[in-house]
Amino acid sequence: MLTNANLMKHTIKELEDIATQVRRDIVRMVHGCQSGHPGGSLGCADFMTALYFEVLTHNADFNMDGTGEDLFFLSNGHISPVWYSVLARTGYFEVAELATFRKLGARLQGHPTTHEHLPGVRIASGSLGQGLSVAIGAALAKKLNKEHTTIYTLHGDGELQEGQNWEAIMFASHNKVDNLIASIDYNGQQIDGPTEKILSLESLQAKFEAFGWHVITSDGNNMEDILKALHYAKSLTGKGKPILNLMSTQMGFGVDYMVGSHKWHGTAPNDQQLESALNQLTSTLADY
Repeated sequence: MLTNANLMKHTIKELEDIATQVRRDIVRMVHGCQSGHPGGSLGCADFMTALYFEVLTHNADFNMDGTGEDLFFLSNGHISPVWYSVLARTGYFEVAELATFRKLGARLQGHPTTHEHLPGVRIASGSLGQGLSVAIGAALAKKLNKEHTTIYTLHGDGELQEGQNWEAIMFASHNKVDNLIASIDYNGQQIDGPTEKILSLESLQAKFEAFGWHVITSDGNNMEDILKALHYAKSLTGKGKPILNLMSTQMGFGVDYMVGSHKWHGTAPNDQQLESALNQLTSTLADY
């Protein structure tokens, strides 16, 4: 068990139950508009639940500056369903608004944007490879403002095929951006197939370490392990290096016919598939 369990806001079981509800939200949202990205969203549901319900210092009474708060940037913006779910479930906007996902004129667009003024969203994302650069800027701003807060990011592994990431990775270590914790959704899948076949990433741990980062590894589909990793990562801040949480996940985790398949990167379930998914995911917070 976690050594700091007495300081936790929720039990492991409560967080697991919340993550299950988040997964229900994801499959219902994507089914409702017959569009979106369920695979990566399902795989990151445990991480996002742990981050927003337990780790992140944040305020649902949203303002763009986030003074005195930790900030989170979703770089792989196509997994917006999981982010929208945790934002709604932590009070940023009404849960009922999840039903508007990808609908014409809705604030919950397929890729998060800022012009809809959706609480919780500070940058438009989905143009892959840009999130880390923005997060580094925010982290440096926090340092200039003498804030002892942390910047968190999430990235897809296939996204690291974008060159801008490596400029940012090099910049962060050179400039000792040590209030930054980046997590990689290391599921080995991207839209066209396994990353190893499309464009191999080789050893991400070795690469980040060579670039001067402190690297930790975690099981992104194990709630207790995620929490241990995030708390350990936080303990490493302020020590001169940016931190990477290399987080192994399974695409589509929680829905048996989606697990591990790149085919569910951007495919919506039909009516029968939705029913099957919901039968595997117990409602714990009530559906929208």
